[in-house]
This record gives sequence, C-alpha cells and structure tokens, in this order.
Amino acid sequence: MKQSLQLKIGQQLAMTPQLQQAIRLLQLSTLDLTAEIQENLESNPMLEVEEEGAEQRGDKAQSDSETTDQVVSPETETAADSAMEMTGTSDEMPVDSSWEDVYESLVPPSSPSAQSGEGDDRDLDAMNSPDASLRDHLMWQLQMTSVSDRDRSIALAIIDSIDERGYLGAPIEEILSDLPPEDEVEMNEVMAVLHQIQNFDPVGVAARDLGECLFLQLQQMPKSTQWLEQTCTLVRDHIDLVGRRDYKALMAKLGCDEDGLRGMLNLLQTLNPAPGEQIASPKTEYIVPDVYVFKHNGVWRVELNLEAIPKIRINNSYASLVKQVESPSDNEYMRQQLQEARWFVKSIQSRNETLLRVARFIVDFQQGYFENGEESMRPMVLADVAEAVEMHESTISRVTTRKYMHTPNGILELKYFFSSHVSTSSGGECSATAIRAVIKKLIAAEDSRKPLSDSKITAILTAQGINVARRTVAKYREAMSIPTSSERRQML
Repeated sequence: MKQSLQLKIGQQLAMTPQLQQAIRLLQLSTLDLTAEIQENLESNPMLEVEEEGAEQRGDKAQSDSETTDQVVSPETETAADSAMEMTGTSDEMPVDSSWEDVYESLVPPSSPSAQSGEGDDRDLDAMNSPDASLRDHLMWQLQMTSVSDRDRSIALAIIDSIDERGYLGAPIEEILSDLPPEDEVEMNEVMAVLHQIQNFDPVGVAARDLGECLFLQLQQMPKSTQWLEQTCTLVRDHIDLVGRRDYKALMAKLGCDEDGLRGMLNLLQTLNPAPGEQIASPKTEYIVPDVYVFKHNGVWRVELNLEAIPKIRINNSYASLVKQVESPSDNEYMRQQLQEARWFVKSIQSRNETLLRVARFIVDFQQGYFENGEESMRPMVLADVAEAVEMHESTISRVTTRKYMHTPNGILELKYFFSSHVSTSSGGECSATAIRAVIKKLIAAEDSRKPLSDSKITAILTAQGINVARRTVAKYREAMSIPTSSERRQML
C-alpha cells in the first residue's frame, strides 16, 4: 500500500480558555462571583478595585476600554439619556454642583443605594455568632438547678436523648440501660428527674409524644383558663381523634356540643407542638439580587445590581510597565497577566450584558405577572428566551440558575418565571404557575367545613376553560404543601 499526503478542509468548534472562563463566570451566583473576583485581585497584579468616584469625568475612550463595571448597550444609553432629559441635567454641570446631587434622584427606590444609610453600628460579631442550641439551653438550666450528682448524671443522659424539636428521642428503658450499672439507678429515679426536666424552659420539652407535650403546656396555664380541664382530657386521651379530625367521635367521647369542641380546639391551637424549635431557629440565609425591577413613569425598568460585586479595572500603572521591562521572562509574565486580566474583565462585562438582556426579555414577556400577579403568568420555556435573545438554550439555563430578581412582589429566582403550559378550551395556553395560583385562591376562599376536593377543583377549572386532569391538580396542590380536603376540614 502506497502512502500519500492529503489535505482536508473542515470546521471544528474549539473551547478556548477565554470562552471557558466566560461560561464558568456566567453560571456563578453573585456570592460565588464576588469570591472569584477577590481571588483574581489577589493573584493578578494587573487588576485593581475601582474606587468610588474615580474616572467619573475622565477620558471616555480610555474609560470604555478599561472600565468594566458598567454595561454599555444601546438600551442603557437610551435610558440614561431619557433620565438626563427628565431631570433637566446636561453634560455641562455647574461648578458648585456634584454628581451625587443629580444621581440621587436617578437611583431606583428599590436599589441598595436608596435604602442604605451611614452610621450603621451593627455588632457584626453578635450577628455572626452561632445561636445556642436546645441542649445548651437545657444544660444552662441544669447548672442553675440544685441537684445531687446522681440525679445530675441521669439528667445528662435524658438531655442527650432530646431531639431538636424538644421530644425525648429514646424510651425511658433505653436511657436506664445506658446508665452505669454500678450506680444501680431505678426506674422511679429516672422518671423523677424526667419530670423535673419537663419543668424546664421551653414548656413542653422532654415530652415522649405529642399528647404529653401539649398536656405539659396546658398544665402551665392559669386554672381559670376556659375549657382548660376539658382540653387536658382531650390531649391526654383522644389526641388521635384530633389528628383524624373525627369531630363527631370527639363530641361523643367528651360529652360536649359543637361550641364546646370549638373552644377546646381554639385553646389547642395556641400551643406549640415543637417547643424545641423556638430555642435554636435556623440561621437566616440572605439572597443578593442580581437585577432590580421597578416601575418608573408607568414603564417597567430593569437595572443590574452593580453594587453586589466589586468594581474592577485594569491597573494602568502596572500595565504601562509592560513596555519598560527589559527582562524577557518578566516581560512575558507581565504580558500574560495583562492578557488574563483583560479576558477576565471582558468575561464579567459579557456576563452582565447577557444577564441584563435575559432579564429584560423576561420582564417584557411576563409583564402581566408584574401588573396583575401570578394568575397572569404566561407559559415560557428556555427556547422562548433563547430565540428572542439569539443565544443557545444552555446559555439561558446558565444565566438563569441561581440568579435573582428584586421585584415589587419580592426577590424571585429567574427560573421562577419559567413554566410549562396547559391547553385551554378556547385554544390558548395557561401556565402551570397561573394554575397553581388559581388553585391556591380557590382553597383560600373555600368553606372550612366543606373543603374543595381535587375533583371539585378540576371541575371549577374546566368551567373556567382550563383543561386539567384531577391528578395534575393533586400534583400542584402537593407541590404547594396544601393538605387534602379531609385534612383541611375543620370546625373553626
């Protein structure tokens, strides 16, 4: 076989390091991006944080090439020009005026700049300190209680068996068996210490079941409380009937009428079924919005939250040294760092531009939601956004994951505005979010004595022109953590 050389022309998609970096930054959340920027600031001397007010009236051409904290697009330029005309400002400002005087009126009401104030003397150590656990709270009370060493060891075993909700997680027999055999502790001693711990705060702690937990709380109420004695009998002997909402059986066993049972249930609802959770509540996780949506002069506007991430730029002092360094190795190093800094700056700018374009399309497409609420939500999928902004669906998926929008209705993830559709009798489409809102509205307005079943809700939706199956209604109801009609039935 004779060997020969042949030329073949073809195309191949290559993932350059710059493209890989842009894709990676695109899918980062705001907090992760802030950490990434800080890491690059520490490792690359060509990057620096832009100080507030720097280069505000500098050379525009140089600012456009080096400054990356602003998203420059025809839409933002038009919005800025209209804002300047609205406030009556011009490029030539009086000498005795400052930019802050003019900028203050242009800040959206919901932006951090409009809400933050100076002189905030919050104790950061107190804010970041871990909350005391339920065990620590009980141990502190045990230390303040005068008990013998024998009873203290029993109390420690009991406290170690209490879960986060405040219930005793192990049987008394198991706690007794775990104690040292040489102590020869008897069951009545463990029960005595248990009753002592049950008098600790919070009321109802160390209970062995729900009925005992509620009973302990009722025992701490004033004796003059109405329906107190009957409610104690209810939780001690018939708590299972309360869970099944078998009101007829309850009235028969308690020998009361409907008004009496209603009074007991009202008193029962004032109790806490999980007393331990009020001691160590989970730490609040704060979400930093990526974009702000607000209505200005009857028009919905979208702006990036540029305060959420550090503003970076190329360090001109170090960049100018590239041509002055004579050592080939040093010169190569500085050129490489400068190139990486420019790529990083451009990637962040590209991320901001893409995020702004996608957010603007979502607001325009879902304008009915911003005007009228969830019931006006339109069905939307990734392909709709990708076609409108001329990007791939994978890019839209990255830019909408872990990105949040600050709206008048709260802070929402961009993924929230995507939903499938259900056909209507008129030939149109209704989004799943709108159907869930209608179901939630119907259940909120139902008669608590005769709650709506899934079949009844399906019939109501069909009458409104929404063709949805009963199992779909059940799926949406369960997704919203709404119990079944039998569990929602009540006398109150």
